[in-house]
Amino acid sequence: MIDGKWKNLLLATAMFNLGFVIWFSFAPFTGEIADEFGLSIAQLGLVSSAAVIAVPIGRIVIGPLTDKFGAPITAGCTLLTVGVFSIISAYATTYEVFTVSRVVASLAGITFVIGIQHVAQWFEEENLGLAEGIFAGVGNAGAGLGAYFTLPRIFGEGYVGPLFASNWRAAFFYTGVLAIVLGVVYLTFGDAAKTEERRQAAKNGVTLRQWLYVATRHGAVVLSAAYIMTFGLEVAMNGWLGTYYREGFGQGDLVIAATFAATFSIAAGLLRPLGGYISDVVARKEKDILPWFEGRYREQWTFATMVFVACAMVGMTVAGLTGNIYVAVFAGFLVGVGCAFSEGAIFAQVPAMFPNNSGTVAGVVGGIGTVGGSIYPLIFVAPFLPNLHVGYAVVAVTMIPILALTAWVFQPEIAENATEDGWFVDSPTSSPARTTPADD
Repeated sequence: MIDGKWKNLLLATAMFNLGFVIWFSFAPFTGEIADEFGLSIAQLGLVSSAAVIAVPIGRIVIGPLTDKFGAPITAGCTLLTVGVFSIISAYATTYEVFTVSRVVASLAGITFVIGIQHVAQWFEEENLGLAEGIFAGVGNAGAGLGAYFTLPRIFGEGYVGPLFASNWRAAFFYTGVLAIVLGVVYLTFGDAAKTEERRQAAKNGVTLRQWLYVATRHGAVVLSAAYIMTFGLEVAMNGWLGTYYREGFGQGDLVIAATFAATFSIAAGLLRPLGGYISDVVARKEKDILPWFEGRYREQWTFATMVFVACAMVGMTVAGLTGNIYVAVFAGFLVGVGCAFSEGAIFAQVPAMFPNNSGTVAGVVGGIGTVGGSIYPLIFVAPFLPNLHVGYAVVAVTMIPILALTAWVFQPEIAENATEDGWFVDSPTSSPARTTPADD
């Protein structure tokens, strides 16, 4: 029989992978959808933006709910809801019904927070980075391997199936069915926590004032900002790169453009466990890799990866200006590597810093971080830019204030109290956010 922690890690990973497939499944089929409904670029953009904007709110709400009710319940309910509305979108005959159903289906993106909390309830602190990295990395690959690489091949141009003549309708229907099946499996076989003590500690920490307290601690705020420039960037790139490679370099074929875009998504997903694992290693071995943050081992690795992301974005602009699409694809791959390492590092820190409020903090960090997915695309296509390549460097410049805030919080004397010191709310209603998780 599979050990409990691995069984629940497997469930969480499968949920998140399918969740990302559903969340990003709209992007590969925009052309066909626009033709069938007679949509303008603005109308397509409205559907895409609404779907991204709904997820941050959903993540912030689902975090404390997962702490309170446990991951199997919130995961099962979320998957069932997402599956039903994905199927509804497959049968939609009007733009209005299609838009509403896809926005609800896009809440598949909140499965990330549920899984982060679930994995944190089963693994000890010394292995959290690797465990959360496996969960989030393989799950994130759903955007590249699933939405961009697999779906366009299974449901390609000219697809005709037993239920649908439209490829996008078939894709939305069958992924919705899978979500319903997995939701039932999660409710049946998922276990909320390794011990009852852990379960109760998470459950008892859910109040509005406790949420406000945790969300305004220096640690939660800086990790949220860091996630904007890493995962927010990943969301933006996942939705944009297919268009960029098609419009910026004249790659008009759907499959080719999607394949180029998938190289970023695959790097950003599959390398994330390595980012979390390195965070675990530097913490266990107490290895200083940046002298400015002496003794703050996880923080050092996180900051180094964030700097790499900003530099890699400048490299995207330089590569694009060469006019060589292969150089640009490689540069995009490096951005994906940076995002993977940084996201793995950030979510090694979240449950380690806030073990009894991991769902709440994951919701705050994951929700706020997703906002970057709505902001960065506006910069990529800003009308004042001379071409599609310059936007990446502009985004890199906007990351400088986040790097400055991170450098301030990661100072040893400030980082030491980052889970107790913060803004606006002076004290929680219960015990401090940073406590030692219960063992067996």
